Amino acid sequence: MEIKVYRYSSQSRTTTSAVHIDGEFQCFGLEDRYRERKVYGDTRIPSGKYRVTLRTVGSTHESYKNKFPDFHIGMLWVRDVQNFEYILIHIGNTGEDTHGCLLLGDKVTNNKLKLGRLYNSTDAYVEFYKKVSFALSIGETVSIEYLDL
Repeated sequence: MEIKVYRYSSQSRTTTSAVHIDGEFQCFGLEDRYRERKVYGDTRIPSGKYRVTLRTVGSTHESYKNKFPDFHIGMLWVRDVQNFEYILIHIGNTGEDTHGCLLLGDKVTNNKLKLGRLYNSTDAYVEFYKKVSFALSIGETVSIEYLDL
């Protein structure tokens, strides 16, 4: 499975993107802004291709396991990002929710006019999560590529 994150708007506080799975649009994404030098919890990861696995430890995993007991099997974890640790794909609406991670939503505001904001994040996340976690559970390799447009 191939996930592609097409970053189309990077402004003063946030970056918005279109997220595709195997060539099909899935939802919108929101991350922190671009910075030449990393600031902990306030910088998006570098463009590039990474592998995705499941992270089955940590407070976010425990929280999601309680929130989604019927299907949660681990957090979607973007691996091997140089100078970053524990980059996850999760629910959230604003730059304050990202901490370098990728947030998902069904709708996004125009990032050029004001701070990017996602809507219907839980619904978008659940649909995305079920597809990706299923692929991982059957042993499929999952990659994610971040592309700066």
